[in-house]
Amino acid sequence: MLPDIKSLSREELEAQFKTWGEPAYRVTQVLEWLYARRAPAWDAMKNLPKTLRDKLAEQFTLQTPELVRKQGSPDTTQKFLWRLADHSLIESVLIPANPALYGEASDRHTLCISTQIGCAYGCKFCASGLEGWKRNLQPHEIIEQVLAIERQGEPSPARVVDNIVVMGMGEPLANYDNLLKALKILNAPWGGGIGARKITISTSGLAPQIRKLAEEPLQFRLAISLHGATDEVRGKIMPVNKKYPLKELIAACEEYQGQKGRMMTLEYILIAGVNDSIQQTKPLAAIAKKIFAKVNLIPYNTVEGLPWHRPSEEVCEQFLEALEKQNVTATLRREKGHDIDAACGQLRLKTERELAA
Repeated sequence: MLPDIKSLSREELEAQFKTWGEPAYRVTQVLEWLYARRAPAWDAMKNLPKTLRDKLAEQFTLQTPELVRKQGSPDTTQKFLWRLADHSLIESVLIPANPALYGEASDRHTLCISTQIGCAYGCKFCASGLEGWKRNLQPHEIIEQVLAIERQGEPSPARVVDNIVVMGMGEPLANYDNLLKALKILNAPWGGGIGARKITISTSGLAPQIRKLAEEPLQFRLAISLHGATDEVRGKIMPVNKKYPLKELIAACEEYQGQKGRMMTLEYILIAGVNDSIQQTKPLAAIAKKIFAKVNLIPYNTVEGLPWHRPSEEVCEQFLEALEKQNVTATLRREKGHDIDAACGQLRLKTERELAA
């Protein structure tokens, strides 16, 4: 299969145009069509000579995902299910930001994107890995989740996506090279133009990759999907904790913090009867203080077929209050998409099972 042009950096595209004997300004024109105008086909690039468009079509693909389903929520959270060129399904979730979510103004939107088809890490509460891991997404498949959402907002020229969180299907740092290439393109002024500090990478705790990410010059934000403040609790719901227990994970985070000097986020899904007791707030607070992190509490989104449930609103509020009393910066995500199968991988799994039936 031909490579997709959006998986190329500017430097790679310039090298290709040089071998073709094309002037350098043509690269700028192509990049503007791809990222500013979000062109879905070669023929849309009207100011390029047909001979160049033909060469591009012979050398590269220009893939756009097919929208299979779109579900909206009364709080304006929207989930998108995309079909890729190989018929695989992936999800993206567009979330209206508010002070209780990521601290942005309410007129801004955060897009949660996927990095893999399925997941190999088998977190017990998550729908993403229920059908196993199939493959990594290529850079253009990560990038296109953003561009496809932007196309949904057309003909308005205004940007739809202000912030990106890499917290969708898959373990982002298990697809490290493709992810970093995609994010660098989305960050570049000639690409997506989204600031590095408006991009958050999440991980379930891959310590070696956290250390590698610490060496990256760009100031991407880091979030740790913790969900358990002790090895006993975390080990019950997150198999990754066996390979990278909390001691090693915290050491990697301290190294990251030493390099970046920026506050991290601890993502903590509250699951009834598993990790929502007030006793868990003490070790959680200790971790947050040790690695200079804020805590984002997320009531569990129920997944059909799994035995877990979200705690009551009262329990969630008490957990938040207990953390704040220990001088930890914490937020509690209020209702965000529970009514639209917004848990990672949930809509994809539901759709695949319907198609199979």
